[in-house]
Amino acid sequence: MSDVKALAIPGGLEGERVDAAIARLLGFSRTRAAELAGAGAVTIDHVAARKSDRVSAGQWLEVQMPERVGPRVAEVRPALVEGLRVMHEDSELVVVDKPAGVAAHPSVGWNGPDVVSGLAGAGYRISTSGAPERQGIVQRLDVGTSGLMVVAKSERAYTVLKQAFRDRTVDKTYHALVHGLPDPIVGTIEAPIGRHPGHDYKFAVTKDGRPSVTHYELLEAFRSTSLLTIHLETGRTHQIRVHFCALHHPCVGDPLYGSDPSVAKRLGLVRQWLHAVELGFTHPGSGEWVTYRSDYPADLQVALERVREL
Repeated sequence: MSDVKALAIPGGLEGERVDAAIARLLGFSRTRAAELAGAGAVTIDHVAARKSDRVSAGQWLEVQMPERVGPRVAEVRPALVEGLRVMHEDSELVVVDKPAGVAAHPSVGWNGPDVVSGLAGAGYRISTSGAPERQGIVQRLDVGTSGLMVVAKSERAYTVLKQAFRDRTVDKTYHALVHGLPDPIVGTIEAPIGRHPGHDYKFAVTKDGRPSVTHYELLEAFRSTSLLTIHLETGRTHQIRVHFCALHHPCVGDPLYGSDPSVAKRLGLVRQWLHAVELGFTHPGSGEWVTYRSDYPADLQVALERVREL
């Protein structure tokens, strides 16, 4: 072993698995990070760590890396992204309306468009805080989810907005079309979310997962589906999709989490019916509460009209 990386665990990684923390801090894939932990090359506060151990803010993570192992960091490649709309821009931040099929930021293994590269391609300068491929990113939306995102331009905005998301003071509202009719029609889902034990890139309600809270209310009921408005109290990966899958009411068009593909086909959907319709937060510059709204994109609107006709 020729190189040792010593890193303090930031607050944003509190509770993450060791392999996930290494991946985010050093730019490795989760698989490579897990291999290092399995080889005994990882310690937390000088104690050997397993890949599934959880990290705490302020701990020291040390990773011994062979010469052959180097960070695999995705590159930001400025390029115009079709359909990416800037809803608001000032000296502190940019609010964008992200189309489906676009990632929040570059990542290893993703060759499609992303918000960070799209903003760079359009000439926007964003915060340099965060990992190189995630600079300015204070929140993320799944590739297949459309809607509103805020990206920090100033270092102050990055710090303030990241803290606001951690403190749960950001209003994040989504609309989702789900199978069936939830009972009750107004409710709160409190169920911890963690990595799916048997599938990569998938999450599930697990006993040792991170606390996750989703509030929902029925907007409109149809013959076999329901349109819901959803407020996220926490912001776990795939949270809405996982929680409604656990309730046996998956998002229409989301086969990864149990949606019937035949329904999506009838509605002309090639992704989950899930849209971030509203985003509200305290502006890091003015201190005023600001709110932005996004209309349904064409594919979701068409699918909704077809549902109403059934």
